[in-house]
Amino acid sequence: MKVKKEKQENGAPLSKSALRRQREREQRLETILGAAQTLFAGEGYHKASMEKIADSAEVSVGTLYFYFKNKEDLLVKLLSQIGFDLRNMLGAAFKSADISMEGIREAGRIFFAEFCPHYPESIAIFFRESVGQSELVEAHRKKIFDKLIDDVRQALIRVCDNQGARFQSDLSAEVMATSIMGMFERIAYQYLIWQDRSEDLAVIGQDAVDFIIGGIERLFR
Repeated sequence: MKVKKEKQENGAPLSKSALRRQREREQRLETILGAAQTLFAGEGYHKASMEKIADSAEVSVGTLYFYFKNKEDLLVKLLSQIGFDLRNMLGAAFKSADISMEGIREAGRIFFAEFCPHYPESIAIFFRESVGQSELVEAHRKKIFDKLIDDVRQALIRVCDNQGARFQSDLSAEVMATSIMGMFERIAYQYLIWQDRSEDLAVIGQDAVDFIIGGIERLFR
């Protein structure tokens, strides 16, 4: 989560010392977020105190509060980063296959074969630690899921248009997109959080994607 700001407010370029301080702030922010993610995923959100996060990030508690007003604020920032990364990965996978049904299949493969096994801490935070928290966290989590669902809905509509087909009803794309994200969440929870079945994810993911593709094709006319 890096914020680039290479000019002062008056438009003048920043000095070398100002650029260095900016880089240091950005690096410190990344370190804090990384420490929080590891602790939230490993110990659980409630057990990971601000003092533990500061100690893990090797910064003072005061520095931590300079960047984040509280632990809830940290969780919201992490959710934003995870949601951004996931949307980018799925979107790039879909576009790589020329906006076709193979793009839907590739996006599913990327989620199960790349995102889930390589980012287990993100999975734990997104699907477990952020659930049932404050109204603010829940509202933010819903916002991210709504964006993901809409991404999938729009992808389905584009595939349908490219194939010269149409959906069974005006709600078909929305229902299917919601179902797909629900499957992603449930399978990740079942085989990575409730069980440690990461070695089986390739097969599990293939079965899930085949099921999804079959459902999509059934709703095409």
